[in-house]
Amino acid sequence: MRKRWVILIMLLLFIVEGTIMPWLIPIDWIGRIVPQFTFIFVLYAALYAGRHTALLLGISFGLLQDLVFYGHLIGVHSFAMGLCGYLVGLLLAFKRIPMLTVLSIIGMACLLYDSVIYGIYRVFRITQDAYVVALMNHIMPSLFLQLAFALAFYIPVRRWFSGYSQKKQLDDAV
Repeated sequence: MRKRWVILIMLLLFIVEGTIMPWLIPIDWIGRIVPQFTFIFVLYAALYAGRHTALLLGISFGLLQDLVFYGHLIGVHSFAMGLCGYLVGLLLAFKRIPMLTVLSIIGMACLLYDSVIYGIYRVFRITQDAYVVALMNHIMPSLFLQLAFALAFYIPVRRWFSGYSQKKQLDDAV
C-alpha cells in the first residue's frame, strides 16, 4: 500500500471519528467513549509498515487531533501517539504474528496511550480525577470500542499492508 493511500485512509478515519461517531454513540456515553480510529491505524502501520512510518503518522495525526479536538494542551496526543506507534513497531518489526496477539498488543498500546495522556493531564492539573476513576469511566469503555474497530478491520488492513511490507523488504534487500 502506498503511503498516500495510508494518509488518505487515515484522513477519512479522522473525519469519521469526529463527525459520524458522535452521532452513533449513545447520549449517556458521550464524553466517556472516545473513538481513536486513527491511533489504531497508526498501530497497524507500526506492525506492518515499520516503526518510523508509525512515528511520523502518529506525530502528524496526533498533532491534528490536538489542534482540532483538544485545544487546552497542544502536543499531548502527538507525543503519545508517536511514542506508542514507535514502541509497538520496535517490539514487533515485520514479524508474522497471529490475530489474537495483534489484538492484545493493540489493547495494551491503547491502555498505554490513554495512561500517558492521563498522566500528562494530571501533571498539568487539567484533570483532577484519580487514575482508577479515569480507568473505569473513560479508558476501559474506549478500549472496547478500539478493540472492536481493530478486530473489524484486521484482515483488510493486513492485506493492504502486506504488499507494502513485501515491497519495502525488496527495496531494503537491493
